[in-house]
Amino acid sequence: MDLSSPWLQADLIQHIQRLLYSFQHWTGYPLINISDNISDRLSPIEVANLLFQADFVIVSHGTEADPILNYGNQKALELWQMDWQTFTATPSRYTAEPMERSERAQLLAQAQAQGYISNYRGVRIASNGDRFYINAAIIWNVIDQDGSLWGQAATFKDWQFL
Repeated sequence: MDLSSPWLQADLIQHIQRLLYSFQHWTGYPLINISDNISDRLSPIEVANLLFQADFVIVSHGTEADPILNYGNQKALELWQMDWQTFTATPSRYTAEPMERSERAQLLAQAQAQGYISNYRGVRIASNGDRFYINAAIIWNVIDQDGSLWGQAATFKDWQFL
């Protein structure tokens, strides 16, 4: 495994394709804006790099009973102040403070039932204890083209430290 670019592993490139597919499936628009002329020529690896380097946050977790984060782009790693290995070994509930976790769980259940929710606002916590407010987040079920559930993901571009 290339530890300098772990998001380029084959299983994560597939996961990124599911993130892109399911976001468009639920919302009707693409997660990343790539012109049609360019998108036809981009390889899955190039798309994975674009997503990892995007100027907005993208995170996802799996379907475990206590879901573990399985993807975070560079903005997410910076915001939560973790490296890739730490981030992708963290239960996703730890992205919120203990008092915020029941609200977060209700939100995820709502997204699970509806497919996605938009305009979520809430407080999250970085690994060093820094708190930040996220605004206008979209949370969606990560599915493949067969409709199988692979987890949930979130994206947002508006945050401020408290």
